[in-house]
Amino acid sequence: MADVSGLADDRALLGRTSTAERVSDILRSRIAEGYFPPGTRLSEDSIGGALGVSRNTLREAFRLLTHERLLEHQLNRGVFVRILTVEDVQDIYRTRRIVECAVVRGLGEPPFALDAVADAVAAGVRAAADKEWRGVSTANIHFHRELVALAGSARTDELMRSVLAELRLAFHVVDDPRRLHEPYLERNKRILAALRAGDAGQAEHLLAGYLEDSLEGLVEVYGRRVGGGG
Repeated sequence: MADVSGLADDRALLGRTSTAERVSDILRSRIAEGYFPPGTRLSEDSIGGALGVSRNTLREAFRLLTHERLLEHQLNRGVFVRILTVEDVQDIYRTRRIVECAVVRGLGEPPFALDAVADAVAAGVRAAADKEWRGVSTANIHFHRELVALAGSARTDELMRSVLAELRLAFHVVDDPRRLHEPYLERNKRILAALRAGDAGQAEHLLAGYLEDSLEGLVEVYGRRVGGGG
C-alpha cells in the first residue's frame, strides 16, 4: 500500500468547494508523476484522510479515473492503478497519431503560436542537462500536449490529457527512462523548427515518424517488463 502522507499538501488545492472532479485532478497528477505507480492499491481511508474528503467523494473520484482507464476495480481486492498491456500501449499510439497528426495538418496559415511548444522543448533540454530523465519524460509529454493545444479545441485538449496520462502508466514501468526519452529531444527541435518555418507538412511527416519509432521502442522495452499482452 502506498504512503499517502504527501497528499496532505494537496488539501489546500481543494478549497471550500471540494468536489470529486478536483480530487480526481489531484490523483491524476499524482499518478502521472509516479507517486502512485502502476499496480498500487489505493486505500480509501488513507487517501480520504490525507485529503480531508468523504468516502463518497473519493469513490466518485475513483470512478472518474476508472473511466479514464487510469484505475481499475478488482473484485474483493479494491482499487488499483492500472498496469497497461502492450495492446493498450499500441492503441494509445493509434489515437495519438490520429489526433496529433490531424492537428498539425490542419493548422492553417503560419505563423503559428509556438511559445508554449518552444518552452516544452527548452524544458526537456534543461532536464537532460541535469540528467533528470523523468523530467525529460514530463517535458516530452508537455511538448505533445502543446502541439495539440494549437488546435484551440478544449475537447481535443481533454482527450489528449487523458491519453497522455494513461501513456505515463507505461513510462513508469520502464526502468531506463533515459534510453526511452533522450533520443526524442532532437526530434522535438526538428518539429518545432519546421513549424517555425511555416512548413506544417514537414512537421506532420516528422511527427508521424516520431510516433512510429516511439511506439516501437516503447513496446520493445515495455513488453519485456510486463510479459507481452494481457
